[in-house]
Amino acid sequence: MEVRAEAYVYPTEELDEVRKAVENVIANAEYEVVEGDEASVLVAKARGREALSKLYNLFRQERILDAARKMLTKGVSGNKIVFYLNKQVAYAGHISFSMPKRESPLGPIKVEITAEDPYELIDWLAPYTIDGKPVTK
Repeated sequence: MEVRAEAYVYPTEELDEVRKAVENVIANAEYEVVEGDEASVLVAKARGREALSKLYNLFRQERILDAARKMLTKGVSGNKIVFYLNKQVAYAGHISFSMPKRESPLGPIKVEITAEDPYELIDWLAPYTIDGKPVTK
């Protein structure tokens, strides 16, 4: 399984702050900065479920397993799951799903997970719940 996260770094932002936002949701990533004309792009890459451990914990701490499951499932295409997170909320150590564009002036964090079985991964990351408690199949 591979995880890739991308976030634009605009001239009004500090690279370290954008990196912190990504680090708050993706564990053990390697980073590179791709320079662009109007903004740079911070790209984080990681492998294995451990890379998703922070998301796993945040979904539970924030008590958003049902919403997370819905957003992750909506983002499945083939063997990929694509979703967007609010960059400013992630910087603060919390989680909020976002739209690809125009919801935040600084743009979202785009997360793309490639997995052999995306639905099995979703079952682990954001399982069904009953009365707010995770239920495993």
